[in-house]
Amino acid sequence: MADRAKYRIEALAKGLRVLSMFSDRRPALRVSDLVELTGMPMASLFRIVATLESEGYLEQLPDGRYRPNARVLTLGFAALQGLDLVQTATGPLRALAEGTRETVNLGVLSGDHVLYLVRLRNAELVTANIQVGSMLPAVYASMGKVLLAYLEAEQLDALLRPESFADGAGPHAVRSRTSLDEQLALVRRRGYALQDQEVAHGLRSIAAPVRDEGGRVIASVNVAVQAVGYDVERLLTEFKEPLLDTCREISLRLGHRVGAVL
Repeated sequence: MADRAKYRIEALAKGLRVLSMFSDRRPALRVSDLVELTGMPMASLFRIVATLESEGYLEQLPDGRYRPNARVLTLGFAALQGLDLVQTATGPLRALAEGTRETVNLGVLSGDHVLYLVRLRNAELVTANIQVGSMLPAVYASMGKVLLAYLEAEQLDALLRPESFADGAGPHAVRSRTSLDEQLALVRRRGYALQDQEVAHGLRSIAAPVRDEGGRVIASVNVAVQAVGYDVERLLTEFKEPLLDTCREISLRLGHRVGAVL
């Protein structure tokens, strides 16, 4: 690590930090916003933003704010597609999507959010603008609850903050750490998680874990449906076993031992 530090390019690191400030909740920012978020001097940020804009990574909107340009999205998509996990999981995920005729997603934990790596969408599913690269608060999402459930207690304590519960859009969104802990304990006992109109009104989903060779939960897969057509009982009856089978198959392809309990 010490040897790597001498090769660090500080200007590049600052530029990457600026790009990391943009998110679903902050799709466009002013330079003054970036000053507040990063703590960098205004003069430095003007130079960084100007460079990112000239290289095609940022674009300026008519109101003066900046947002990531298509070049950033292209890089991100190429990186996601190149992940071994995505390549390994795509076949089983497509089979699950074809078998259920519903939306199927693969996600991993990124901070206190779920990052969508694969999304095979049923055109009839009406949700927020979720796509590959989107992030949702983990405490509300079925995949998020799976990924949180298998963290160590100290990891969970370090990860979750009061703000982690601030963006629940659905009527049943969990609002406290105590309620979440109860749900996570249930996920560990059952081996799957439910999301019942927590992410958004009218959306239900069921998720299960994907494990690596060492048995660690590294990702989650879910099946998402419209609540109007599926109550929780029907969701479980029709999709729990196909989902669990798919997660086992992906885990096996990643080297998880045969016969292990998911």
